[in-house]
Amino acid sequence: MRLREIRIKGFKSIVDQPLALGRVNCLIGANGVGKSNFLEAVGVLGAAAAGRVDDEAIIRRGVRAGLPRLFKTSFTGMQIPPHITLEAQGEPDATFRVSLLNPLDRPEPAWSFKTESLSSGDKEIVSRGVRDKKNLDKTSGLSALKLVELQANDPASLLLKTLQGYAIYTPNTPALRATVPDPQTRQPVGLAGGGLAEGFEALKRVADEDRLDEVLALIDWVSDVSAAESAGALLSPAVPRAKQVLKFTDRFMAASRNTLTAYDASEGALYVLFSAILCMSPSSPSVFAIDNLDSALNPRLVTRLVAHLVDWLRLGDPNRQLLFTAHNPTVLDGLNLDDDEIRLFAVERNSEGHTTVRRVVVSPELRKLNEQYPLSRLWAMGNLGAVPNV
Repeated sequence: MRLREIRIKGFKSIVDQPLALGRVNCLIGANGVGKSNFLEAVGVLGAAAAGRVDDEAIIRRGVRAGLPRLFKTSFTGMQIPPHITLEAQGEPDATFRVSLLNPLDRPEPAWSFKTESLSSGDKEIVSRGVRDKKNLDKTSGLSALKLVELQANDPASLLLKTLQGYAIYTPNTPALRATVPDPQTRQPVGLAGGGLAEGFEALKRVADEDRLDEVLALIDWVSDVSAAESAGALLSPAVPRAKQVLKFTDRFMAASRNTLTAYDASEGALYVLFSAILCMSPSSPSVFAIDNLDSALNPRLVTRLVAHLVDWLRLGDPNRQLLFTAHNPTVLDGLNLDDDEIRLFAVERNSEGHTTVRRVVVSPELRKLNEQYPLSRLWAMGNLGAVPNV
């Protein structure tokens, strides 16, 4: 199942915005314009697809928990909406839509489902307005219950399962190095990057040699990467140890001392492996997001990494999709915008402070400029928008 479009109303800084998705979807913009809000809105929708929206459900999907007033759109001179409306359209034809309510003055642990609908083509599976006292628990979604009645290949079933598996990954160096536990463990890696050694070992069992060579080619100082049950004498006794550890063989160092663990290796190598595992592993979600994919990566390295994303995603799942945010302009130089599966979105605040999103398409004017300057330079020069007004 592919997600064709997401529509978000009344969520954080997003008043009403659609987002038509490709396979690789890059969101760029200044700090604080609301890029991550798009990722988190899909996370809340994923919790709703699973039948319950509360702190536990959204945190498990990488969404930051907060008070109800922090989730609802609130602008000067504008009434706070009573509910948040989220919708996903899948391909083949299926739609899931919910309106969620959690009153500001009487917040509950779980959000209420005000309205909910699920359809597969012309077939309406769930259609519900405001509940009355005879209905089910208002905090329990009906669409999730309907899954047991649907055929496994029904588009509505596929859409719900795709949304349920969605998660936002925000890797950090300590978790990637396995010196701190990942608060949200998952397969193939945790949301903060925990379990990297196990994830890479599992990837090596399913990925072909050419793809693994592509990954290692991005880490120019490495001749081999492996996972082992023990670090032996490679780690100081003061360093916390995970069940498995990554070992990197440095091709420039003497054979007797050319093995490093994730604790001593460059963090860029860890972020490359993290992205590769998520894209190619069979156990990764069908749709997932990486917030700040360019974190800790050299500009040229991030360009080369991004150029591999589409092929890596296809290898893991023919329908797999990625959303990611970025701040490094050189990310754009790895995007082939002539491929409709690769989409670039400029995220900005309008004059009223509302978050808006606009797909950057290769117009004749932009193509002409791109003959002189790379996309990274055009973004920095202001030709794509999505730059801070400072």
